[in-house]
Amino acid sequence: MTDADVEAKIFALLALRQAPATICPSEVARALAPQQGDWRPLMPHVRQVAQALAQQQRLRVTRGGVPVAATAPGGPIRLGLPPQGGER
Repeated sequence: MTDADVEAKIFALLALRQAPATICPSEVARALAPQQGDWRPLMPHVRQVAQALAQQQRLRVTRGGVPVAATAPGGPIRLGLPPQGGER
């Protein structure tokens, strides 16, 4: 699985939601896992791609509504589209 595969799945899942809805990285991993496969080993890759997208300002990564690094320890994170037009 490539970074492009993970990126495409992140944005595909976000497209199914109304802004400013977010997704859990585990949703991405589950969608990319082989049928009935274990999705947990995919989580580090999903978080790495999410972090790269956040650094490019193409994705917003939050924990409790506060922006964080996707690869930082500390609990569950959410992935969402960045605010449009300077919204916060």
